[in-house]
Amino acid sequence: MRLVDLVSKFKEKSALIYQASFAIFPLCLAVIPWGVLCGSLAIKAGLTPLQAQSMSLFIFAGAAQLAGVSMFGAMSPTIPILSSTFVIGSRHLLYSAVFQSYIKDLPWPRRMFFAFFLTDEMFAIATSHMDKSRSFSYLYAVAAGVIFYLVWNLATLGGIIAGSNISNIEELGLEFAIAATFIAIVIPSIKDRSTLAAVLVSGIVALILDLVGFEYSLICATALGMIAGFYTSNGEHYDT
Repeated sequence: MRLVDLVSKFKEKSALIYQASFAIFPLCLAVIPWGVLCGSLAIKAGLTPLQAQSMSLFIFAGAAQLAGVSMFGAMSPTIPILSSTFVIGSRHLLYSAVFQSYIKDLPWPRRMFFAFFLTDEMFAIATSHMDKSRSFSYLYAVAAGVIFYLVWNLATLGGIIAGSNISNIEELGLEFAIAATFIAIVIPSIKDRSTLAAVLVSGIVALILDLVGFEYSLICATALGMIAGFYTSNGEHYDT
């Protein structure tokens, strides 16, 4: 390959990484209080700083981490903790289904790498880029995911330090960052009737099922929202 081709490819990849960094930046800011809360609650629950940081380094599960840490601090049995975190994290199965056709032919290490960094935020950024460019970019998606991962871990570290030195940090209302993050993800993505249908159906179903105390309201609401979105869409598929 000629030097000019290598330089061109390098510039193209650098541009994608820059675009992904710029796109994920607002969501990184929104998730900082969430990460701080997660780290501080882990310390309050009795985990060591190393254990608390390891959760974000190796589990990287956001809402599932918060639920697991809270239940652990309340001395809940192991099975309910595992089942709750599984239910909360099960939405990633739906995210994976969206990208399956684009990454299925990649070597398994690259698929596993992609899966580890697949979060709500990375999904939103990657699908938004797909809508704009009419194609899927593995590099763009992973770059956004890695940057978000780094910020989440730094926020967790901040929470660990705060949790070790500041009492009653959970009373600061940092949990609002969770709702704020999801609002920041959802609202900009509503650009067509299929997305609007998915948001309305999933939101209404989740609210109703939660009010009646249904344990699996999140899974049912997500599934019905996706079905509504599917039947009101044109079934578009983008190139890789």
